[in-house]
Amino acid sequence: MKLRLLLLVCAFFLSLGGQAQNKIIVAVAANMQYTIEALKTAFNKVNKTEIEVVSGASGKLTQQIIAGAPFDIFISADTAFPARVQAAGLAVVPPRTYAQGILVLWTTLPGVTPDMRLLSADKVHHIAIANPATAPYGAATMVILKKYGLIHSVEGKLVTGESITQASQFIASGNAEVGFTAKSIVISDAMKGKGKWMEVKRQDYPPIIQAAVLLKDNVAARQFYDFLYSAQAKKIFEQFGYIVQ
Repeated sequence: MKLRLLLLVCAFFLSLGGQAQNKIIVAVAANMQYTIEALKTAFNKVNKTEIEVVSGASGKLTQQIIAGAPFDIFISADTAFPARVQAAGLAVVPPRTYAQGILVLWTTLPGVTPDMRLLSADKVHHIAIANPATAPYGAATMVILKKYGLIHSVEGKLVTGESITQASQFIASGNAEVGFTAKSIVISDAMKGKGKWMEVKRQDYPPIIQAAVLLKDNVAARQFYDFLYSAQAKKIFEQFGYIVQ
């Protein structure tokens, strides 16, 4: 009887281990909010691992990882934050680049065409940006504003979102007449056709090179991490406006 009970207890804990193996938690930079859903769908056609996504600014996610958040993979919007995670001894393998992001200027004002001159227009009272301290797209935006000599003239108009997602919400809702966001957001099905956008000249800001890092050494995490660099994933990144090698 005792032996049977022991076997049942062991089977129970083994089943828990199996269940844990079939689910991973992925920390994902906010610019990837729509792209990651397409990646999950494609991956789950051949691998049924449950993927829980925690989205936010790359800097915020980095703080959470260093504080002990139980993420299996970190998909960042730059290379610096994953490198910080690696320096903290929390990476299984060194960070690896998966794509390059594109910065765009976006407005949902009717009849308005976005360009840099619009930022100084009297009809623009709010310019949405992502927090440059924690969001790489926000940092790129500040480079642009300085490049065009606008930083002082528009400083009072800036509305800062915690992430590129929140900045995009400001623009989409009309709470900000114009703002800077990721191309992957404006061409998503959720935002397609809302207002107008223009790509910011790539030579005017440092390339937004995005990297991911594997945080947990388990089979399910490795499988999805490897999938991020597959030919199928590269096609998905391209569909969402990223540049891939």
